[in-house]
Amino acid sequence: MNIGEAVRARIIELCRQRDISINKLCSISGVTQSTVNNIVSGRNNSATISTIKKLCDGMGITIQEFFASNLFANLEQEIE
Repeated sequence: MNIGEAVRARIIELCRQRDISINKLCSISGVTQSTVNNIVSGRNNSATISTIKKLCDGMGITIQEFFASNLFANLEQEIE
């Protein structure tokens, strides 16, 4: 799994845990629907930290809580 896939999976996981849709996440975080849809669909594998922070703010969690997941434990090497 690479970082883009892990971010995507974590956003989906957090939305399910909170029982909120991607549309609701966009609304509460102020991130455009196209941006979130591109991340969640895999078209954008390089979400910025700023975007992730806004999503976290919308969900009421910290950046540390976002990345405190086993999804980020064994990421593939990005530079080869």
